[in-house]
Amino acid sequence: MGCRCGRLASLRFAEPQYIIRAMRVWAHRTAAAAIVVLLTVTVGCRNPLGKQYEYEEQLYLGVNGEAQVVIDTSIPALVALRGVPIDASSRVQIDRDQVRRLFSVSGCSNVRVGQSWIRRGRRFVQIRVTAAKVTDLKTCGPLSWSNYTFEREGNVIHYKQDVGAPAAGNPGAPNWDGAELVAFKLHLPSRIIFHNVKRLEDGSNGEIDRGNILTWEQRLSERRSGAPVEMDVRMDSQSILYRTLWLFGGAFVAAVLVLTLLIWMTMRKAKRGPLSGRRPV
Repeated sequence: MGCRCGRLASLRFAEPQYIIRAMRVWAHRTAAAAIVVLLTVTVGCRNPLGKQYEYEEQLYLGVNGEAQVVIDTSIPALVALRGVPIDASSRVQIDRDQVRRLFSVSGCSNVRVGQSWIRRGRRFVQIRVTAAKVTDLKTCGPLSWSNYTFEREGNVIHYKQDVGAPAAGNPGAPNWDGAELVAFKLHLPSRIIFHNVKRLEDGSNGEIDRGNILTWEQRLSERRSGAPVEMDVRMDSQSILYRTLWLFGGAFVAAVLVLTLLIWMTMRKAKRGPLSGRRPV
């Protein structure tokens, strides 16, 4: 009995130890697999999260002409391109109220300034400007380097934006290496019929990005030298959301009609009864 009890005790202690060792092996293998995947992504593409821009203007356009512009920019680029009088040093915390006032007094409406962050030793900030009409953005000082055209041609909306020369701001001596990029993006609400996007690498025709987005890219050095950006787009006058709602609405009405027809046919058969077609005895 003593021998059997000793064997049982040894088995009880051995089983948890085996489980712990198995869990450790599994954890090490999982960590190794994660490292391999991370290295593969890093080697396979420079930035798995997409391109990073030194200055980026994203314009969200509605079929009624309303617009919202989201600017993601480094402070040195904002100073150099738009001449905004802000300290471009990364050691200085951004005064969000000051940035909001600078945009507001220059004619911008509904200005919101987000929290700043630091990337590659430079401080960045996000600024949002909203306008009832996209053509009103011309009166916003930091966005006045663009001419905006919004016209309806039958069932087609023709939108043009020509970005002109920048302001001659002095950003000091930022740690730019010449590879910095600038982007102008359009988030469009309806089917795109025509666009003139060109790839920065070879000048070939660009494509529509996921989410119905068009992107015009430029090197920061070219933007500072005043190289123009011409954005030309034609799109449907009805939004994708509007068409989708009509599609779902039509499908819902059709389903209700079919269901009503089935109920009517069932009730009609019930009124006849199972012996309605037989002669009485």
